[in-house]
Amino acid sequence: MELQQMRYVVAVAETNSFTRAAERCLVVQSALSHQIARLERELGARLFERTSRRVRLTPAGAAFLPAARQCLDAAERAAAEVAAAVGEVRGRLAVGLIPTVTAADVPGALRDFRARYPHVRVSLRVGASDELMEQVREGVLDVAFLGLPTTARLPGLAARELLRDRLVAVVAPDHPLAGEPAVDLRRLSTEVFVDLPAGTAGRVQSDQAFAAAGLGRDVAFEVSTADFIVRLVAQGLGVAMLPAAFVPQLTGVTTVEVTDAPARVEYVVRNRVGSTPAAAAFLGLLGPDGG
Repeated sequence: MELQQMRYVVAVAETNSFTRAAERCLVVQSALSHQIARLERELGARLFERTSRRVRLTPAGAAFLPAARQCLDAAERAAAEVAAAVGEVRGRLAVGLIPTVTAADVPGALRDFRARYPHVRVSLRVGASDELMEQVREGVLDVAFLGLPTTARLPGLAARELLRDRLVAVVAPDHPLAGEPAVDLRRLSTEVFVDLPAGTAGRVQSDQAFAAAGLGRDVAFEVSTADFIVRLVAQGLGVAMLPAAFVPQLTGVTTVEVTDAPARVEYVVRNRVGSTPAAAAFLGLLGPDGG
């Protein structure tokens, strides 16, 4: 079993096409198909179901794919470690971040990183803290920037606290609260809310605060991204609570302080098992305690 064969399998699985996989791998399709067929004979099982319309994994292929990805990742990490041993940082760097991160200038850090380590391939994934934490644990991401409630636990992760912040209310400019200097949770509990999906780390921050105050609230709109939350608030469809450090960049809405606002912590995390040379170099750019 060869690494090249595994690369071909992963490429076909991700593109659902032998033609597109061959283009990605920079080989002719016949060579890619031959190598996959050879691997299937070696394994004694078909990895793909092929029809004139589609290509999809068989149950055997679905079982094989995670192991193939792990082998490819291990080979890439090994090559990166060898390069690092002779003073050269290579390989890949996968970074995750929440849309509302403010404690670190991630684009600026990536600019500096790219200037110093031009041979590292960088991927950036934006998502929710819960998803990003799991992807760091699984090795899909090397580093992630998170925003979590103060009660959050981070098992399996090495974390550095970057910022402690609070939430503020965000309302439409013509909302009755827009002229108020401050508001409390009891007054906010009478409003209709736009918020993140229930159970997510960004939503838990507010849910815990209202529950601790013995208050309920009506979340009429659940939205997966902060930018769309702001767009709905600007249309007068509800109010929202967002990080204070994040809201100065917003337009079309008004910010109101919350006297008993919930707190929030931003972290940068990595897998507790250790960092790749590229991840260690990136964390080093964030400061002496970056990883």
